[in-house]
Amino acid sequence: MFISEQVQNYIERSSWIRKMFEEGLKLKTLHGEDKVFDLSLGNPDLSPPPEVLETLKEIVNQYNPSYHRYMPNAGFPEIREIMAKKVSLEQEIQLSFQEIVMTCGAAGALNVIFKTLLNPEEEVLFPSPFFVEYIFYTENHRGIPKPVPTKEDFTLDLEKIETLITSKTKIFLINSPNNPTGQIYTEDEIKELSELLFQKSKEIGRPIFLVSDEPYRNLTFDEEKVPSIFKYYPNSIVAYSFSKELSLAGERIGFIAVHPELEFKKEILEGLILCNRILGFVNAPALAQRIVGKCAFSKVEVSRYQKRRDLICEILEKAGLTFVKPKGGFFIFPKVPLDDLEFCNLLKEELILAVPGRGFGEPGHIRLSFCVPEEVIQKMEPNFLRACKKALEIKRNV
Repeated sequence: MFISEQVQNYIERSSWIRKMFEEGLKLKTLHGEDKVFDLSLGNPDLSPPPEVLETLKEIVNQYNPSYHRYMPNAGFPEIREIMAKKVSLEQEIQLSFQEIVMTCGAAGALNVIFKTLLNPEEEVLFPSPFFVEYIFYTENHRGIPKPVPTKEDFTLDLEKIETLITSKTKIFLINSPNNPTGQIYTEDEIKELSELLFQKSKEIGRPIFLVSDEPYRNLTFDEEKVPSIFKYYPNSIVAYSFSKELSLAGERIGFIAVHPELEFKKEILEGLILCNRILGFVNAPALAQRIVGKCAFSKVEVSRYQKRRDLICEILEKAGLTFVKPKGGFFIFPKVPLDDLEFCNLLKEELILAVPGRGFGEPGHIRLSFCVPEEVIQKMEPNFLRACKKALEIKRNV
């Protein structure tokens, strides 16, 4: 074998979304792009806010060679200052620029955090269903990924969390709004989780760090709010991304924010900055830093995503599928009447692409993305209903 066994294993385990993408390319070639309904990818399709384009033009027109040189590995101090103001508002705790490290998106942030904190065989716990990359990020840095089942409505199950925390648990990772479910953990859940982590940290004699992956924080519906983790738990760290709220997924820009009262804060910040460099990121892209510095409080038209969510929910109701209405993000995770892979194949026969729930640690479900125009969702309705009818007939005949 010419590649490592670990990477070969990752290729096999992470292939569901990629497989759907490749299937989509084939179907679009055969039937025409307008005939295929690709709800497999979480690739934001809305235009960035107008101020993003204006800022980009301004940066280009006022070109300065220093704009594109190396900077401190943690990012431009003036940009970090703006991010500190943003986090202070969102987390309800006052931060300084020194508690911010600019990163290549939330994915870069999580890898930097894990590289900094994890010793071999230490555990990272996270609610299931989960973003599949959490497995790989954890194992990249010698940790043990440990999914924790959630309740039927995908809220946190504190009793299960308590039973799965061990002396090796180093990080509890949450993602709210969640990919793939769209669930937001409530303030009461965060408070109870924090109390549990305080208790368990005391029992094992060292901190368990609470890490919040927040690329969807500002994509929420029906006036829902994402509660602060900093408000309740000092040993907490936020991984943030502008990919979704500014529709800048390809620019790879985000940051790490650490609680001002984080234990071992000085050493951890030094580690984060060093790991930002040695993992090969070196620093977050200079141009993207300048864009988010000007647009840190902007966001796309979230009402467009909410309208799409509502359209998909109407279709799922007509189909008789059970689902939890997403409170944020741009995914929905309905329960299906057949094996999730079999159901995805039925959808594919109707030129609809979805991702099997097993790819997110939860078989028996599928993930649908609403990063597609409203007319695509409307046009796919009869196809989706036909696939569901076939599934129910198969189930009855088994």
